[in-house]
Amino acid sequence: MSADIGRLRWRCRRGMKELDALFNARLDALIAQGDADGLARFQRLLECEDDQLWRWCLGHQHPGDADLAAEIDALRAIHPD
Repeated sequence: MSADIGRLRWRCRRGMKELDALFNARLDALIAQGDADGLARFQRLLECEDDQLWRWCLGHQHPGDADLAAEIDALRAIHPD
């Protein structure tokens, strides 16, 4: 499992420091909760493009996929407006 977490941590490195911080905080929370389903959703989120993720995190758009939307909501709850 630690190798998988290491890979996820590496994938949290994005082109923006703000996304890096949000993603690492969310990953830490999922690990602390032992939320395997949440980790699977989070992995799917990491497959998305940075510009799309940023628009979702800012609330300018919302993903149509319910699982991705739940992850974006969790990310936005880390640092609410």
